[in-house]
Amino acid sequence: MLDRVLRYDPACSFIASLDLPASGCVIEASPEKPFVAVSLTLDRDALAALIPETPHPADGDPAGFAVTPVTPEMLEAWDHLIALLDAPRDVPVLAPLREREILYRLLQGPQGGMLRQIARDDSRLSQVRRAIQWLQAHFDRKMRIDMLAEIAGMSVPSFHRHFKAATAMSPLQFQKSLRLQAARRLLAIHAEASRAAYAVGYESASQFSREYARMFGAPPSRDIERLRGTDEGAVAVI
Repeated sequence: MLDRVLRYDPACSFIASLDLPASGCVIEASPEKPFVAVSLTLDRDALAALIPETPHPADGDPAGFAVTPVTPEMLEAWDHLIALLDAPRDVPVLAPLREREILYRLLQGPQGGMLRQIARDDSRLSQVRRAIQWLQAHFDRKMRIDMLAEIAGMSVPSFHRHFKAATAMSPLQFQKSLRLQAARRLLAIHAEASRAAYAVGYESASQFSREYARMFGAPPSRDIERLRGTDEGAVAVI
């Protein structure tokens, strides 16, 4: 359903402004060179406080996620923050300052427009986020586009356009992704396929099976074996 694929390596960072039902995997890792990552939860208030100090031209409709190159200045800012692990008594005073430096570098970068939209309550991203929050809380219910548009504070055509720009999915595809990923979690804890289908809002087990196979590459019965490690021919999925 999600037709956008992003690849990033040690020279890049991944920025997400929305909680999206996406999947990821590690394709290069070994005991000698393990995969190691560090993340930072974006603080909207801190971003908002920095915006007046980092002028930036207006942007169009930003995506809800992006990969961007890591600059030497950004690496240095991260190094300063991570160094506090060796000085825990300095964390309360210095960590906010070093986090602010990272946010400042991000605002100066190519995704600065996206980050500005995160900070503003009246931005298109924030409006789309309100609709996403409803979908995440009620993905098992029937969805009405006009109701979602009203939650977002947009007309139906405008909502469709901005939702697709932010998520790379239509609202219906987004709901399907939420349902199927929730069903997969149920299957992983020994739920039956039919029970999982109805639990996440499907009325047809056959439709559920078809859409599940399209998203995960195997029908529920086969994927259950793969998830539980009982399929001898399965390849490990991260």
